[in-house]
Amino acid sequence: MSTTTPRRAHDAPGGGAPGRQAGGPSSRTPAGRRAGTALPGARRAFWILVTPFFAGLAVFSVLPILWSAYLSFTEARGSLTPVRFVGIDNYLRFLSDQAFLQSLGTFAVFALFIVPVTMFASLGLALLLHELPAAQALLRSVFFLPLACSYVVASLIWKLGLFSGLPSGVANTLLSVVGLDPISTWLAQSPQWWVVLVSVRLWLQIGFYMLLFLAGLQRIPKTIYEAAAIDGLSAGPRRFVSLTWPQLRPTVAAVLLLLLVAAFQAFDEFINLLPLNPDTRPPLVYLYRVALGGDRDFGLGSAGSLILTAIMVVVALGQNYFFGFAAAEDRTKRRSRRARRTGAPS
Repeated sequence: MSTTTPRRAHDAPGGGAPGRQAGGPSSRTPAGRRAGTALPGARRAFWILVTPFFAGLAVFSVLPILWSAYLSFTEARGSLTPVRFVGIDNYLRFLSDQAFLQSLGTFAVFALFIVPVTMFASLGLALLLHELPAAQALLRSVFFLPLACSYVVASLIWKLGLFSGLPSGVANTLLSVVGLDPISTWLAQSPQWWVVLVSVRLWLQIGFYMLLFLAGLQRIPKTIYEAAAIDGLSAGPRRFVSLTWPQLRPTVAAVLLLLLVAAFQAFDEFINLLPLNPDTRPPLVYLYRVALGGDRDFGLGSAGSLILTAIMVVVALGQNYFFGFAAAEDRTKRRSRRARRTGAPS
């Protein structure tokens, strides 16, 4: 008696894998449709979608920057049409202008206060919220809510309400509570106006940087703290300095860079709180006075804007070099390469 062996799929007429029998539907990719290739019309759809964006970028960003660079080498007063070519005279005038140098000093004083105060205050709030067992979402929303307020509105609230100089003002009321005399010249003399300027910006931006630090804290693995606790390193300042701060280095570098750039861009609070005070005029306010003031010197203003941009780039690169995202690692690599070249131990 003979037995019949069942025919396997690959023994079927035409051979091949299951589902590819003769006369059946083919599972092969159609001609011209290999794996990884774009669908028909995908490239056309891509350019249709991104062309308006690139066109807007070119019209509203690239072309104005190029035209401003051209105007910086010309004389253009009261019109965007240049009158004559002056070379680097606008740059030399701007760099020798005492008012511009004074505005840089104003920026330095403002940054000296606002950058460390905002960074450490936002870091402290982030550490407190990170350790809370409940109500984190509510408090995050409360501290982030001032960011929805514009600088102009906040400046008017500070000027007319909190630091109005009246005995009934909020600031003078608090001074009376602690037994101090009220101050009627909050916006007329130093250092009182720095209290107003720093406090309004601190209130507006502390919530944003608190969220950045909170995100940095949440990305630190909990196993690091568990291992440290096993080794006897409990929660406290020592654990923060040894574990938390090194893990937050990229976040600290990003926050420091953003704070420096934001300090360079300070405009609204100065123009609304102290519009006519030359002693508290940051670079952007001075550029506004030059380019859009009485003379409307667009050539000199364009040169100043490019000089200010170059200063911002140099400051940002220097900050990133010394305190940047991988500054310590880069210095270690440079020392290692130098040691290999000289034969000395790294």
